[in-house]
Amino acid sequence: MPSIRVNNITFDRIEAIIFDKDGTLEDSQEFLRKLGQVRSRLVDAQIPGIGEPLLMAFGIENDTLDPTGLMATGTRQENEIATAAYIAETGRGWIESKNIAQKAFIEADNSFKNHPPSPLFVGSLEVLKSLYEGGIKLGILSAATTEQVQAFVTRHKLERYIELQKGASENLAKPNPALFVQSCQELGVEPGKTLMVGDSAGDMQMAKEAGAAGAIGICWQPWSHDLQMADVVISTLDAIAIITGGVSN
Repeated sequence: MPSIRVNNITFDRIEAIIFDKDGTLEDSQEFLRKLGQVRSRLVDAQIPGIGEPLLMAFGIENDTLDPTGLMATGTRQENEIATAAYIAETGRGWIESKNIAQKAFIEADNSFKNHPPSPLFVGSLEVLKSLYEGGIKLGILSAATTEQVQAFVTRHKLERYIELQKGASENLAKPNPALFVQSCQELGVEPGKTLMVGDSAGDMQMAKEAGAAGAIGICWQPWSHDLQMADVVISTLDAIAIITGGVSN
């Protein structure tokens, strides 16, 4: 089996690598920030004064997006529930609060239908190609929906390389280790022979609790990421390299 070298650490007998999408492969910071701003503005139009608190909850301040915040790491459902909770604090009933949040999210989605897609981080395609050609199975496991992951793979023509295209669901989301275990099963590999690459504490926690071979944290920008649980932290994906003729069984 191949070995994977990440900076000065070598992971032996690796069969697969699972990547997060947003903030790991896809440079989606600008899109997520704008989407959060539109969501908060739409809610604020109905409930004046709630927009600023919502932006803080989303992890948005001026033109920056907190990579550890709700918008960057949470699922759509988690963001929607958090929004509804802020609305409920104004004295509205829970059902009404959820309906307002849901409608605002749908309207925000519609306003971005023709928005240019977020790009891949520079060098990502080359790394995926190198790993694939070295016999490593590759997957994407995201807090986004499976449909969004599939659209991302299709948009960037990654179908040849990415075998697993998986997102969160209402019943199973990061950092639940069952999501990682399930992903490994779908790839036909064991967690102990699989690496996780992500930009959030949730990615690291999920991988560790699932018994992954290693948790690789990535921080593309000089911001504070909570990656203390990572086995190694990198700043670009090309720090991940396959070693031909790695340790054999």
